[in-house]
Amino acid sequence: MDGSVSTLAPLFATAFATRDPRVTFLVGLAAAVGAGISMGFSEGLSDDGSLTGRGSPLLRGAITGFATFVGGILHTLPFLIPHVSLALYVAFAIVGIELLAISFIRYRYFEMSFVMSAFQVILGGSLVFAAGILIGSA
Repeated sequence: MDGSVSTLAPLFATAFATRDPRVTFLVGLAAAVGAGISMGFSEGLSDDGSLTGRGSPLLRGAITGFATFVGGILHTLPFLIPHVSLALYVAFAIVGIELLAISFIRYRYFEMSFVMSAFQVILGGSLVFAAGILIGSA
């Protein structure tokens, strides 16, 4: 969740500040790549596998980094559309789907109620999303 959601603020701040889909795409791409690298290293360096038994640090880091990149790039791809207004609507829809997917994954694998998971994920995502829009609109 952290890596995917953290890319929302720079992406939407750029979209609202510049109204330029190409620049927004480049910022989103940079944020997704940066978040993927950061989260990959963070996961890989957090445990050598002996503490938690979760496997190889290299494999965990690669999976986490790739998943984070995918989460960040999915809501960035709409900015390949040359009309920023349309790109924003498509990106809004993708963000909603992403947040629901993250909620479901947390529900399924962390054995928590779907409603509580959705509330937490959507609240966190909405705050980051709103911060990006407010900063970009200033």
